[in-house]
Amino acid sequence: MKKSKIFIACDTTKISKIKKIIKDTQNSKLKIGYKLGLEFLNSKNGRIFLSKLRNKIIFADLKLNDIPNTCASTIKAIKDLKIDYLTIHISSGLVALKAAKKISGKIKLIGVTVLTSLDNKALREIGFNKDVKKLVLHQAKLANKAKLDAIVCSAQEVKLVKKFFKKEIITPGIRFSKMTNDQKRVLTPNEAYANGADWLVIGRDLTKGNIKKNTQILIDHLSQ
Repeated sequence: MKKSKIFIACDTTKISKIKKIIKDTQNSKLKIGYKLGLEFLNSKNGRIFLSKLRNKIIFADLKLNDIPNTCASTIKAIKDLKIDYLTIHISSGLVALKAAKKISGKIKLIGVTVLTSLDNKALREIGFNKDVKKLVLHQAKLANKAKLDAIVCSAQEVKLVKKFFKKEIITPGIRFSKMTNDQKRVLTPNEAYANGADWLVIGRDLTKGNIKKNTQILIDHLSQ
């Protein structure tokens, strides 16, 4: 049976917590990767820890969003680290996306669409006239044009995105229950996979409390 693919969001600066997350999520039922974000990668010991980590799928969620030269230079600067996936905002523009892709090498470059913490009201506040789905679709087409390796979008938009982007689709905003916290566009793991997601990103539902127990709850949930 094909294993469900899960990126665990390690939202902490504590090395001991990261080690515990890695240790307590080891299992034979899931394919696990570890998403390390700005919080950890900008911490004092984060880069050192990552440089020593071996045989793990690592997702560096840097969410690059800058001029083309800066995006490309940043990727060059982290090439000494063992990173499998790296995020860049599609809103950086096509030239920046192409520049980043040109230098990324073996690192899979992930285009970030509209953050799952945003809804139509939030987009209007920023100054966008398009609704979420139309904007995500537009961004997916741009990611395809830039030949990115993967895309991040809400599980609610996966069916729409898959029509235009045929590579890996990664979906954050995954919740075991209806508790949304600071996310706006959420679905359960089974709903996300049913829509066609390749990878799920799950954070607090796995890492808060008993990690081993939470991991088993996820496995049970996916077997239903």
